[in-house]
Amino acid sequence: MNVPNAPLRRSRRCAAAIAMALALSACAIGPGYEQPSTAMPAAWKEAPAAEGWLPAAPADALDRGEWWKLFGDPVLDELAVRVQVSNQNIAAAVASYAQARAVVREQRAALFPTVLASGGATRSGARNSSPSTATDAALRADWAPDVWGRLRQAVGGAQASAQASEADLASARLSAVGELATHYFSLREADAELQLLAVTLEGYQRSLEIARNRYSAGIAAQTDVLQAQTLYVNTQAERVALKRTRDTLEHAIAVLVGAAPAEFELPAADWTPTVPGIPSGVPSTLLQRRPDIAASERAVAAANAQIGIARAAYFPSFTLNAGLSSSASRVGNLFSASNTLWSLGLSVAQTVFDAGAIGARVDQARAAHEGAVARYRQTVLAAFQDVEDQLTAGASLAQQEGLRREASAAADRSEQQFLNRYRQGQVSYTDVVTAQVLALNARRTVLQLQVSRQSAAVALIQGLGGGWQAEWMGAGTPPPDS
Repeated sequence: MNVPNAPLRRSRRCAAAIAMALALSACAIGPGYEQPSTAMPAAWKEAPAAEGWLPAAPADALDRGEWWKLFGDPVLDELAVRVQVSNQNIAAAVASYAQARAVVREQRAALFPTVLASGGATRSGARNSSPSTATDAALRADWAPDVWGRLRQAVGGAQASAQASEADLASARLSAVGELATHYFSLREADAELQLLAVTLEGYQRSLEIARNRYSAGIAAQTDVLQAQTLYVNTQAERVALKRTRDTLEHAIAVLVGAAPAEFELPAADWTPTVPGIPSGVPSTLLQRRPDIAASERAVAAANAQIGIARAAYFPSFTLNAGLSSSASRVGNLFSASNTLWSLGLSVAQTVFDAGAIGARVDQARAAHEGAVARYRQTVLAAFQDVEDQLTAGASLAQQEGLRREASAAADRSEQQFLNRYRQGQVSYTDVVTAQVLALNARRTVLQLQVSRQSAAVALIQGLGGGWQAEWMGAGTPPPDS
């Protein structure tokens, strides 16, 4: 027996064990990920009807994600920027995304060894002896090689979760700006209605004066004056109620831009009810543009990684450790070779019996993956429905606006004719009141249809994803913090 070579042989065996562990670390027992298939129509069913009623518009703003610029309103553009900076829901989504990225870094750190250093010094003595000093220092490294791919699966799952969080952030931004645009257009429509009611009240005031003059002349009954006064006062009450609606919308916009309602004011301004043409593309673009679909697909990838993590428990785990320590009575002698001890080891652990617990966890992971796939497919189908609904709404509202404009023009002419005939004593004032109410309702209906068309355009843009697309979509899935 060659005793001096024994440590060398032990070192070689440990080195061979380490090499074997490194070789095994290339193994992986997790299932390969494939994006779930979904029903994909070739074209939108309602696109032809919608295209017939929407003017052509460039898709540049939609592709860049700054879709609100399609409406050509500088005030809306400024508010949209403020929403993305100060909205608290978006701020919460940003924090969640940062947290998810930190989780990825934490999981990736588990792939590398852990190194710990320690040291100390002790001074001791007795009454009848001189004091002495003892010093020690140690360096220890531990590494669990990713033999079966469990750690890599964990990193992949965390990465998928972070990418889902990124999509959730985009969804929060899209939702916040969409809500802003809807409230803003409703507020501008309220401004237009308030202006319309102000002009209408001036006309009703003149009609009331006509009725009073005719009553004073004895050629009209007092009921004419009472009817005119009732219509005038009721319209004033409607204006007050509309002002309340306008204030409520202003308060909602203040919260969206991260301001207290008392510190925010949006002055009345002219409203241009622009309804841009929205390039809907083909249904497959939703898989790249809708952040909720992207988040759902990433949830499937994360669930797929959990299957591999659960399967890894079937196989043994390996841990490599190395240590270097030294102790001496003086600091100067602490790192001398004679006082230094080293160690190198490999440990293996394997579950022998667990009454089927590992199999149950694998089945749970598989069931969770199947549920994530079903939710992903449902999200895609709901997205298709959403776009089809908004295409139908846009086309229908456009047709309604054309017809309502004709009805409003006819009601205006009828109102004027009844008022002229009343002045000549040919009709009762009840006919005048009826014509005036119909004319006002027709004008307000046109305004409401205009804002409904803008809201439908916003909803269609949201349904198409607002042009959002992450770099990792469609071309692999690099880490979100790379």
